[in-house]
This record gives sequence, C-alpha cells and structure tokens, in this order.
Amino acid sequence: MKNFGTDAGAPMHRFDDRRFSCGWYRLYWLATAVSVAAFSQPAKAVDEIQVYNANIAAPGQFTIQQHLNYVGQGLKDPPFPGGLVSNGSLNGTPEFAYGVTDWWEVGLYLPFAIQNQQFYSDSFKLRTLFVSPHAEQRSFFYGVNFELSNSTPKFSQTRFGLEIRPIVGVRYADYEFIVNPIVDIGFGKYGEADFAPAARFARKLDPDLFVGLEYYADFGEIGHFGKLSDQQHTLFAVTDFKLGVFSVNFGLGYGLTPASDRFVVKTIVGYAFPVPGGSSGSSERATPPGPVNPMWRSAARLAQP
Repeated sequence: MKNFGTDAGAPMHRFDDRRFSCGWYRLYWLATAVSVAAFSQPAKAVDEIQVYNANIAAPGQFTIQQHLNYVGQGLKDPPFPGGLVSNGSLNGTPEFAYGVTDWWEVGLYLPFAIQNQQFYSDSFKLRTLFVSPHAEQRSFFYGVNFELSNSTPKFSQTRFGLEIRPIVGVRYADYEFIVNPIVDIGFGKYGEADFAPAARFARKLDPDLFVGLEYYADFGEIGHFGKLSDQQHTLFAVTDFKLGVFSVNFGLGYGLTPASDRFVVKTIVGYAFPVPGGSSGSSERATPPGPVNPMWRSAARLAQP
C-alpha cells in the first residue's frame, strides 16, 4: 500500500503538507470523475419491451395495450443513487393510442413500477408515430416514432427525454424481419444520447399466430460506447397470438451480458375498439381529409404489387 503522506527516505513521522494536498486533490478529482460517469448512466425502466412493426390504429380508432414485464433475476444495484433496482420488479404501462390518419397515430403512456410491494409512478410519455400506409399489407414498410417522456427521480436523473425510433421492416412469405435503431436522448445535467437498437425475426404459423426472436440492446452513449460487459444485450423468445378479441405478445428474455437483467418475462395485451362507422371485421382503412403524407407517392408505389 502506497503511503501518500511521506517522501522516499524521509522519517515516517514527517508530514509533507504539499504531497498530502496534491494526493488528496488528485483523489478528489478521480472520485468526481467516477461519480459523474456513474450518474450519467441512464435508467432503463422496462415498462415497454416491444419492436414496432409500423402497424397503427385505423383513422378515428382508439386502441389500448397493457404492458407488464417482470424481472425475475436482474441487477441488484441501482443505476444511480436512489434509482429503482430492477431485480424482482414488476414494470409496465397502459398505452392509449388514436389513429389520426392511415399514416399517423398518437399515443399516451402512464408508466409505473412495483418493487418491494411499493408502487412508483413514472409520470407520463407522449408519442407521435408516422408510418407507410397499410404496413401490415406490404412486403417493405417503414416509419418513425417520436416519444417525449417526463420522468420521476426514481426512474431517471433527467426529467425530460426524447426517444427517436426509426422502423424498417421486410416480409417474405411467412417471415418478417424488423429493425428499430433507437436513439434515446436525455435533457439536462446528466443527459446524453444513447444507441439502444431493437430487432425482431418471426415466422407466421397461422393468420393469428407468430413465433420468433426479439433482441434488445443498449450500447451506451453514442461516440463513447462502453466495453461489451458494460452494455445491455437481451434476447427474447416470443409468440404473438389472439385470445378472443384480445391480441397477446408473450416473451421470455435472457440477458447476455453482466450489465443486463438475466431473466425477464414480458407481456403485452391489446384491444382495438371498433372503428366508428365501419364494420368490426373489416381491416380496410379509409383515408379521411386532413394532413397530407409527404411520402405518399413513394408509399403508394411501394404498395403496388
């Protein structure tokens, strides 16, 4: 152990104020740097674990989804002092959405978590989603989602955040592959821009039954990615099916790195209210008067067989 209070060859009882001050000065700045690095790590509440596929509500239609995710075996240290510990937590959000046009949907989230029998609210999130029309009928589809969050201190050190989620997907025969290269931006003293991509590969076994894999990652701050062991990488085995009038997504996730929650169960249960003035069994989406999609012409060409 190095003795910072003595010079080489000097009696042990002699005290050098300058060496002591310099040593503690360096130690102070080292501790400060470590603290700032730790505080700048974002809190990743798992209220929504989903790959967006560009499907949206029909114009004038309301939908609701309930997300619930249980971290059976997760990280036991908070992401920052006072932050929520993920291990053993139940996280979720009701998601309310409304179809404005056949290419535009808006939504509201009310995220929450339950840890040690205590309920924590994460305030709210607002989103606006733009997609290629009738994405569920297309072999190539795309879109982008913007989500503004207002977080509480238990979930994040930045009160306001913005998620930018591009959507790119292809379908061939009974297979689909979708990528969401997400950028999470935190505003404020500890804010940063993180790269947190998600992807899905699935096969359709029946009109209302899919099985597949979903991948979720967080590489860290853009331009300053951490080493692999400090990144979050989780792989889910998933299935999508219908349960009466409800659509269900169910998945089991396994963390691939030490910084990832090891075992996670995710569920999404959704219900689409009937389209006003339309038949409940119809999937046709009328185009109401209103905003014009700036990419309509290219979208229409891609939709042609």
